[in-house]
Amino acid sequence: MRIKHVDTVTLKIPFSDLYEGPRAKRRGWTEFDTLLIRIETEDGLVGWGEAFAYGCASAVRAMIQDTVAPLVVDQDITDIAAFTLKLQQDLHIWGRYGITIFAISGIDIALWDLAAKQAGQSLATYLGGRVRDSVTTYASLVRYGGPEPIAIMTRRAVAEGYRDIKLHEIAYEPIAAARAAIGPDIRLTTDVNCAWSLAEAEAMLPKMKALDLYWVEEPTFPPEDYETHKALSRFGVALSAGENACTAMEFTRLSAALTFPQPSVIKIGGVSEFVKATRHAATLGKTVMPHSPYFGPGYWATLQLAAHLEPVGMFEYMYVKPEAYCGHNIPLPQQGQITIPDTPGIGFTPDDETLRRYRVA
Repeated sequence: MRIKHVDTVTLKIPFSDLYEGPRAKRRGWTEFDTLLIRIETEDGLVGWGEAFAYGCASAVRAMIQDTVAPLVVDQDITDIAAFTLKLQQDLHIWGRYGITIFAISGIDIALWDLAAKQAGQSLATYLGGRVRDSVTTYASLVRYGGPEPIAIMTRRAVAEGYRDIKLHEIAYEPIAAARAAIGPDIRLTTDVNCAWSLAEAEAMLPKMKALDLYWVEEPTFPPEDYETHKALSRFGVALSAGENACTAMEFTRLSAALTFPQPSVIKIGGVSEFVKATRHAATLGKTVMPHSPYFGPGYWATLQLAAHLEPVGMFEYMYVKPEAYCGHNIPLPQQGQITIPDTPGIGFTPDDETLRRYRVA
């Protein structure tokens, strides 16, 4: 397929975190930054991708427009994985991680969307076949920071049929409040986002074990620290990380120290690197718990990868309510399960009205 155009669309879509009670402090995160990549072939076929953009949309957009897109336009691409690996090589002087790999991730997803559409198949089928038609979903709550909202929101998620809940709490009291609210039969995890020092992690992990947490995510900084994750496993609590491990090389180095590796398709390098990383995790006997990025094409691509790859466990669903979705007919959880589309490509069709309304100039 020969590429004619590469374009980007930047969106800011407000969302509600669903909690209406009193708060200890004001909400910090109120909008999704979404960066869409649109690639058109000379035959008029259009593919969609997404690059990680939280707080960095303008930088990633500039990287795509100024540096990556000129290397993609007019290229006749037959081997996507080889092509995007060559992009990594050509752009390595700017660093293979961070903004550069976010940009390449979006390009790679759009190229795979195009290839599967060209074949008239869903991405999962195009990659080699589907192993599942639906995936178990966990409710991923934002950080509320206090026991009362956590108790209310975890009960709400359970009432909607979720049997797995992830917090983003770093203090003991809200995590304990969640366990007390939902009881022992619901699996509970927390994402610390690297907030604990090593001493704090060593103090907190025995408490997390006592609360029967299913996993603790990114307990310390840096998130790719293999040795620290390996050492902290002595507390008998499953550890997870990987959303911030860019490229399959970095991810596979980290995976051996984790119980649940967590690639993010819009950060790791797109579909190509996600598949390599997940297949390597399978050789280690690991179940992958991918980060599913918000509600853009990365969400749809992750669903297709979950349909195709056996070692994928659960799908992360951000437990919030956006003002709008950027794609038509987005598959949403029902009783803790998402039915995975079997339509051509990744399944994403943009909602033009949402793109018009929430587009950032």
